[in-house]
Amino acid sequence: MKGSFARNRFHPLVIAISAVSANVAYAEDTSNIQTLPVITIEAEEDTSVTEGTGSYTAKSASTATKLNLSLRETPQTVKVLTQEYLEDRNLSSLQDVFNTITGVSTPRTDERQNVYARGFQVDYYLVDGMPSTTNMGSNDLDLGIYDRIEIIKGANGLTTGAGNPAMATNLIRKRANSKEFTGNLNTSYGSWNAWSTSADLSAPLNQDGSLRGRIYLKHSDEDSFMDSYHKERNVAYGTVDWDISDKTSAYLGATYQELNRSGVRWGGIPAFYTDGTRTNFSRSLTVSAPWTYWNQDDVMVFAGIKQNLFNDIKLNIAYTWRQTEMDTQLLNVGGQIDKATNTSAFSNTSVWKAQQENVENNIDIYLNAPFTLFNQPQEIIVGGSWNKNEATKYKYGGSYYAGGAASYLENPFSYTSGVGNLLKEIPWQPGSYLNQYPSNTTQSGFYLAGKFQLLDHLKTVAGVRLSNWKYESVTGSGNREFKNEVTPYFGVIYDVAQNHSLYASYTDIFKPQDKRKTDGNYLDPILGKQYETGLKSQWFDNRLNTAFSIFRIEQSNYAEKIDGVFVQNSSEQAYRGVDNVKSEGFEFEADGEINDNWSVNFGIANFEAKSQGVKVNTNNSRTSSNLFVKYKTGKWKAGAGVSYKSKYYNGTGVNYVEQKAVTLANAMLGYELDQNISIQANIENIFDKKYYEGVGTSVSYGEPRNATLTLRYKF
Repeated sequence: MKGSFARNRFHPLVIAISAVSANVAYAEDTSNIQTLPVITIEAEEDTSVTEGTGSYTAKSASTATKLNLSLRETPQTVKVLTQEYLEDRNLSSLQDVFNTITGVSTPRTDERQNVYARGFQVDYYLVDGMPSTTNMGSNDLDLGIYDRIEIIKGANGLTTGAGNPAMATNLIRKRANSKEFTGNLNTSYGSWNAWSTSADLSAPLNQDGSLRGRIYLKHSDEDSFMDSYHKERNVAYGTVDWDISDKTSAYLGATYQELNRSGVRWGGIPAFYTDGTRTNFSRSLTVSAPWTYWNQDDVMVFAGIKQNLFNDIKLNIAYTWRQTEMDTQLLNVGGQIDKATNTSAFSNTSVWKAQQENVENNIDIYLNAPFTLFNQPQEIIVGGSWNKNEATKYKYGGSYYAGGAASYLENPFSYTSGVGNLLKEIPWQPGSYLNQYPSNTTQSGFYLAGKFQLLDHLKTVAGVRLSNWKYESVTGSGNREFKNEVTPYFGVIYDVAQNHSLYASYTDIFKPQDKRKTDGNYLDPILGKQYETGLKSQWFDNRLNTAFSIFRIEQSNYAEKIDGVFVQNSSEQAYRGVDNVKSEGFEFEADGEINDNWSVNFGIANFEAKSQGVKVNTNNSRTSSNLFVKYKTGKWKAGAGVSYKSKYYNGTGVNYVEQKAVTLANAMLGYELDQNISIQANIENIFDKKYYEGVGTSVSYGEPRNATLTLRYKF
């Protein structure tokens, strides 16, 4: 159909049947021939693609095990943020998305967004199912090239290898899957002069459409509610998909993202006056200067091939090369503020500039083999992966200044000592390529997973991964290696009714650490174990998915300082492993459509995380909830939502800073001007709540009320 992305391909046999029927009809007297119904044979549908479905849920996901399982068949908490939901909410970047996921906290004081789930920090993510440890806190990826985001909560070591038992975030790219010329053009304007323009075009590259291409281009430019802050983004994406034969397909593509930011924060606004009382400045104030910057370039090249070997056994090979470069020049003004003069003595003011480069290579090869056993469908996957992340460069320069004062009045950086002029020129430090660079982290693994239908109403999903992990620096400092780390996965699903399933699972993940014992050996990796059980259901002809889960996560062998004890023959602090880090809680998710008019995205979560009985990561809200409901009729659509986070805090005693529970409201209104052109308005923080995004000795404010108007042209 013109204007849609065709995911189903007619089998060549359909063409042959049609041709033969036509020849027979013309050769004979058609008066006595009865017309038979046309039989259409279609290729197997990719049920995980969300583009063009108009839905807030997906039929399947593969992040947990690489098996293409329905959400109900996956024995973990899984959520899919679809193309429709991302467009309706006007979520254009990875940091925007993390702010909307239930059970996730995102404290920050500068460009780096720290992401936590179930009480643990998220320290990896995936692109097209391939894990990456390249920093994602400050490298705010644009979402225009992705079809969907699959989220798996808790431990997910089977497909990712090393990490924390927090959350797997899998960004799935859009593919060149259209056999006709189609695309969309978008432009938007929002608060603080936020302009954005993008083009997404797909087309066949040969006559039969077996070779297809897609290109995506975007430019955005925006100011901020923060003084002097400016952000510019340029994105380019191109991919080619080729159906070489009915058994072989391949793809090749590349992405480029340039993210330039100036007038940036490096730390927040001081939280206290010198008399111990709390500050309360305008949200527009930043502890920064116009000449600061935080720029990042990200390049990825990827390729893959799929080959049907025999009896539906398929070989899958994927490769990704990625280079990330960061260039920064930052200012930090520390110290408390004098309440009478509203100035801060900046005796510990520092300026820092750095250039960094990381190169990552990723290879993943696996076989998936469906088969029948005991008259039941089964499937296994067996494969291996290799990842190498090289920190190839770190060049730095810094300066530290004493004396003078920084004013927090109308001009927050009217330095009385004239130091401001000196800060603009920062020399590179002698020997500024740090001695541990270059360094590299290499991880390899072998994995096996399977879905086994034991009875009509009982199935199990099980697997295991064997991993090797190694860190090496050019000087040998910190070199360590961990071999044969075993990561099991086991889940059972029982259908208690036609649309309802109970499940239980055990998953784990390991996290290498750099702390040493008294004998000089490194501590074994931290082991994160998750136990989860729940009920998953499908409603309204399987258009709405709901899931209720209860979980418990335990971390063992976590490094604990041994007071007064050092590594033998050195002054290095010694550590021991402890086993008392726990997180427990529940989550409920509901995503999809109630009928043709109503769509819903809803979640509520609660957890408590403690180490040896003491709360950890208190800057995480223990209870959070997100709701967005859309109603559409005719050419109109309207949506409204709320997000809730319970209180979060940091520090103790006189340094205690708390953000009370906060509820933010948002809304959307859209109208189709004709079959190709639509317009949409979004508004966030409708009631203009003033709140902290990050809390500590310095604080960071969240965005005030803001709005965006978007014009889309699709053909």
